[in-house]
Amino acid sequence: MIELLIKKGFPVMYRFVFVLFGLFLGFSSAHSAPESAATSANCPRVLQHTVARLQDEKPQALCQYAGQVVVVVNTASFCGFTPQYKGLEALHAKYKDRGLVVLGFPSNDFSQEPDSNAKIADFCDNTFGVKFPMFVKTTVRGPDALPLFKQLAEQTGTAPKWNFYKYIISRDGKAIKSFSSMTGPQDKSFVQEIEKQLAEKQTLSKGAAL
Repeated sequence: MIELLIKKGFPVMYRFVFVLFGLFLGFSSAHSAPESAATSANCPRVLQHTVARLQDEKPQALCQYAGQVVVVVNTASFCGFTPQYKGLEALHAKYKDRGLVVLGFPSNDFSQEPDSNAKIADFCDNTFGVKFPMFVKTTVRGPDALPLFKQLAEQTGTAPKWNFYKYIISRDGKAIKSFSSMTGPQDKSFVQEIEKQLAEKQTLSKGAAL
């Protein structure tokens, strides 16, 4: 390319600028790959997914929650357990400063979430004041399940049996515990497991593969 520019009579200054630009691109490419690899290494395998956010359907990397205790729950707007939204939001608000995040995944797998993403977002906000991260409506069980839920089912031996099935993922992603829909967000056993995981020291070390 440089030789071609010289043959075409490009001024020396332009050729110099072009060379510098080429060197910059090479430097950026050489450093972006290791940085990406380091990010994956610090992110538990179970969180190495990208899912669209409910409110605007923009892609969100779940690796942003690496190092936190994560509660994953499949939700629905027309279920007897729908009021658990309130308890989940209270839990999120109470423990978020200690490293807890609740992630909600609406699903119509049990025929109780027929609405669009926009209507679900409005319902969660206006009815329960949900502030914890919510993602677009998805499938949470079976062959078409979201990869995250496939991994959760593989690692715990159980897929969601109904709406508001819950999984607690440890900070390092190695310990995952499931809870049925009957276990509410304020139930003693559920809260105890969250507090136990929050008390665990952050063991992720930079660059260490999980």
